[in-house]
Amino acid sequence: MKSRLQELYSKQIVSQMQAKFGYKNPLAVPRLTKIVVNVGIGEAASDNKIMEKSLAELSTITGQKPIIRRAKKAISNFKIKQGNPVGLKVTLRRQRMYEFLDRLVNVALPRIRDFRGVNPNSFDKGGNYSIGIAEQIIFPEIEFDRIERMQGMDITICTTSKTQQEAMELLKLFGMPFWSQEGR
Repeated sequence: MKSRLQELYSKQIVSQMQAKFGYKNPLAVPRLTKIVVNVGIGEAASDNKIMEKSLAELSTITGQKPIIRRAKKAISNFKIKQGNPVGLKVTLRRQRMYEFLDRLVNVALPRIRDFRGVNPNSFDKGGNYSIGIAEQIIFPEIEFDRIERMQGMDITICTTSKTQQEAMELLKLFGMPFWSQEGR
């Protein structure tokens, strides 16, 4: 069963992108490849309880078990030893990716206080979009009463687009709320 955004992509977005950018073949239209969610756990390297709590919260938000990222080098100033856990990472593909994007755009982002949209300048040269979220409580899956510490995360949306304009148009058609340049 396809998710709502997969149906939207195949029925509307492909034809709109073909009309705007002049693609001859529907397979040439940019599409989402993956969404990567990263969480730095900081002081959890020394406290295993915080690590387990962060792992549980990220798996609840994404619907997939995160992998533990470990330090490649020892950094004495930050009291990090080689091999210590320093973060969590989830790579979402296919249906989970579309469902996560749907929840992010329609539920989580509007719950941010004083939200006016996301920055349209956060694209890299390959057409991938990155957004930083300061608190995990914007996701409705997380219960506010059970939060021990606020946790931020970085979300990277990877596309097959060749330019930033194509990627921005694709994400706009998916419903990503970019703030306008005139308003700032």
